[in-house]
Amino acid sequence: MVFKTLIFMATVAISSSAFSTSETVILLHGLCRTSRSMVQMQRALTAAGYAVKNVDYPSRTAPIQKLADDAIGRAVAECRQDGATKIDFVTHSLGGILVRSYLARHCLPELGRVVMLAPPNQGSEVVDKLGGLFLFKWLNGPAGGELSTDANSVPHRLGPVNYTVGVIAGDRSINWINSLLLIPGRDDGKVSIERTRLAGMSDWMVIPATHPFIMKNREAIRQTIQFLRAGGFHHPSGQGGVGD
Repeated sequence: MVFKTLIFMATVAISSSAFSTSETVILLHGLCRTSRSMVQMQRALTAAGYAVKNVDYPSRTAPIQKLADDAIGRAVAECRQDGATKIDFVTHSLGGILVRSYLARHCLPELGRVVMLAPPNQGSEVVDKLGGLFLFKWLNGPAGGELSTDANSVPHRLGPVNYTVGVIAGDRSINWINSLLLIPGRDDGKVSIERTRLAGMSDWMVIPATHPFIMKNREAIRQTIQFLRAGGFHHPSGQGGVGD
């Protein structure tokens, strides 16, 4: 009986170590959203063997730099307390700009890979056209107003990245007013696919998804896990990545 108990305990220990990980993925939702929007991504990453911190932050209350320092600074501190030796990021929309802002000003030795879903890396024409309106400011807060395509906007001032980033853009829209009147070219209803591109990124792809729901898209989730594991997306035959 004692021998069987020892065997069982050893088996449990081996199983636990097999599923334990020192790699943690920090999830950051987009503007006017909450961590609930990233729950499907969180579940998929957890099932794939990652430790996950799904961060909630008040996206409408402060400029990008303060949001980044508060939300990411807190999450990184928690990851370190939990023993993480590698920290990845998966972001939606504004969340990607928060990561760029934070990493431009803070050294993160544990940094692994970053996946950005529908990020306004070069701003959005929607902000250009509507950013001065009271209703826009009330709905989107200070951070929303910093996402224009102007050369002096926050996304442009942050410059190129020198870490491993994969960007997934969507080309479907449920916001026909934005798509038809405000945004040139293919877009996801909020950001044109071309303005998701980022100097220094490692890979880039476009999938049939809309801005509000890309983080729940099955292909986006599959490609996110692929990039975190391999540092690149799985492109269909005949389609490239960064150079397209």
